[in-house]
Amino acid sequence: MTNEIQSIFNRIAPVYDQLNDWLSLGQHRIWKEMAVKWSAAKSGDTALDLCCGSGDLALRLARRVGATGQVYGVDFSSNLLEKASLRSQWQYPQPAIAWIEADVLNLPFEDNQFDAATMGYGLRNVKDISRSLQELYRVLKPGAKAAILDFHRPNNPQLRAFQQLYLDSFVVPVASYLGLKEEYAYISPSLDRFPIGREQIELARQVGFAVATHYPIANGMMGVLVLSKLGVIS
Repeated sequence: MTNEIQSIFNRIAPVYDQLNDWLSLGQHRIWKEMAVKWSAAKSGDTALDLCCGSGDLALRLARRVGATGQVYGVDFSSNLLEKASLRSQWQYPQPAIAWIEADVLNLPFEDNQFDAATMGYGLRNVKDISRSLQELYRVLKPGAKAAILDFHRPNNPQLRAFQQLYLDSFVVPVASYLGLKEEYAYISPSLDRFPIGREQIELARQVGFAVATHYPIANGMMGVLVLSKLGVIS
């Protein structure tokens, strides 16, 4: 499944940002800014953006940590990382963002390395959500926060019906026009499989996060899981 998803994201890289605009009704930038704020990244921090895609969240983190900070953007799609690197050169060249091709289930970082972390629209697509959260916990410093943004199935039946209608009647047809029907048809089943807010909280607590809060946004069609790693380095 991992190789299949990796292949999908490599293929959609050229139109990834445009499709995100359509999928979120143009609101994803607002939600990403909220996630970065909840990560509590500040000047001088070392920050991590998992499943970084074309770099939206990583670029926002870079503005927060400033010239004395460092940002690492991680993704398994080489095509998206190439796009992110090109964007960073003209959007926000300082500090340089390290773009790393890696699996979020096996991060190439030391324990207790990062002051803050984000993930945007990635947790829903990982092969093992618990393992991904465990790796995130490992690489965060004690006292660090992480904010994970993703699409969800809303609890309200009318909103669920609207979401499905929008996917079926707009997103997939547009993707089909661009020759990417199969690539975006996976969204609906991925939403069906994705744990809801309280289940995400429980998974996070099982891997060690002492504080976990899930904030529904966009009438429950979106959510941000905010995690805190407590304690001190011994």
